[in-house]
Amino acid sequence: MSDMKESESRMEKSLSALRGELATIRAGRANPHILDEITVDYYGTATPLNQAANISVPEARMLQIQPWDASLLKEIEKAILTSDLGLVPTNDGKMIRILFPELTEDRRKELAKEVKKKGESAKVAVRNIRRDANDAAKKQNKDGDISDDELSNIESDVQKLTDKYIKEIDDTIEEKTKEIMTV
Repeated sequence: MSDMKESESRMEKSLSALRGELATIRAGRANPHILDEITVDYYGTATPLNQAANISVPEARMLQIQPWDASLLKEIEKAILTSDLGLVPTNDGKMIRILFPELTEDRRKELAKEVKKKGESAKVAVRNIRRDANDAAKKQNKDGDISDDELSNIESDVQKLTDKYIKEIDDTIEEKTKEIMTV
């Protein structure tokens, strides 16, 4: 049954990857996770922004970035500007602030579609894991390592696991879509 644990682990990774991707989609309110992919050059090392600065949310639509080392301000500002996040940082010499504009209705719908697309990709990944697990079980059955009943039980268990993760993906998509569409 280690195959089952491996399948579950792979499905869990697909779900985690989806949640990670969705965390970087902004929903009109400030979310420090939107900066998770940004790295800055800190003494010659590409360092994640959240390890080089304190990121806080003083207001619903503002992020505040306070670097541990003031010499990083320009570097952080440049990294945010060159990212594809479309954010405009303001640097006051001590910290950087990012204001999040209200999202237009069209932009909200566009983001909701993007969320749905990412969710569908995660579902495909989960279904591929199901297929791999079933193929492995069928091979074991063909080789005579497991009986037809055991094969049937494994396929049933794999399906239950798949259903569980597909439901979690659907719930995650619904939650993020609701967050995006809430004005």
